[in-house]
Amino acid sequence: MSSMSAKAGNSEFHYRPIVKWWLVVGVIMIIGQVVIGGITRLTGSGLSITKWEIVTGTLPPMNAEQWESEFDLYKATPQYEKINEGMSIGEFKFIYFWEYFHRLWARLMGFVFAIPFVIFWRKGWLDKPLMRRLGITVLLAAIVASFGWIMVASGLIERPWVNAYKLTMHLSLACILYAYLLWTVFKVFQPNPVGFPHSVLKTWAKVITVLTAIQIILGGIMSGAKAGLFYPTWPDMNGELIPSILRDGSMWNVENFVNYDATLFLSAFIQVTHRGVAYLLTIIVLYFVWRLLKSTSAGIIHKAAYLLVSMLIIQVLLGILTVINCVGVIPVGLGVMHQAGAIFLLSTVLFVDYQLLRE
Repeated sequence: MSSMSAKAGNSEFHYRPIVKWWLVVGVIMIIGQVVIGGITRLTGSGLSITKWEIVTGTLPPMNAEQWESEFDLYKATPQYEKINEGMSIGEFKFIYFWEYFHRLWARLMGFVFAIPFVIFWRKGWLDKPLMRRLGITVLLAAIVASFGWIMVASGLIERPWVNAYKLTMHLSLACILYAYLLWTVFKVFQPNPVGFPHSVLKTWAKVITVLTAIQIILGGIMSGAKAGLFYPTWPDMNGELIPSILRDGSMWNVENFVNYDATLFLSAFIQVTHRGVAYLLTIIVLYFVWRLLKSTSAGIIHKAAYLLVSMLIIQVLLGILTVINCVGVIPVGLGVMHQAGAIFLLSTVLFVDYQLLRE
């Protein structure tokens, strides 16, 4: 019986190595898309392309006339009028490149998925459970792309930047897509993880997963609202533990959450919350790992625990460095590394979950 066939009396399917590594490439490409998206956001490039053209937008402007046409469209946006008025065509080409590259990478992911999928399906190398998961992956990818345009459109009418909440939704959906495909990779590479009987630690693992998800959402809002620019100090916030604006009861209203650009309320609130969850997550993870290492001798779980602590420490340090360097402008390099760090932290959390929660 071939390695692709189901075992007699057993529904477990053995996947070809090329299928497994095709899925890994998909995971890596999503990481790349998140990183490119971070660069696009931090360089202020996200609004440089004002149209959503799935097919014709594959090619960039090819001559001076086309570049001028694209530049004229950008000049009609609030971002140009309020922030970038007077920029040169060369400066426009720079921001255009990152948004174009972000969209091109998404199209490339589609080809990398679709072409091998058809080949593997025709050869019978994909079983029904994997086919279902891949179908859900395609649906999630379409939703992420749709919210990407909704996010961009929010900055083309009145505001010079995209809406922080819509940006966060786009990022959150991208993380859900990434997590789902990564979990699929785990299932393909390790279909039968070692059982883990400790119910209390399983509960702690779920708590860590929820806190990590909340922290990514808070980070997205913080990025979208550019909150780091207003409190670029640590461990205090411009000399205060809790900014005075949060101690003013009159500031706690829906208007300050919706029209967050009008005051510093949301910037202060989201920074305090983001920092607080980071402290809480650090304490819980350290305790969890200490208990986990004492409760089992399984090598793969020990490796997962050490990886989790290491990635958490790196992410906390990147967060601190990003905040304290937000003096006048958000540092692109640190900001992108911090965003990528969130994806890698999520990956380690999911890896721990897979070892502990998957029966």
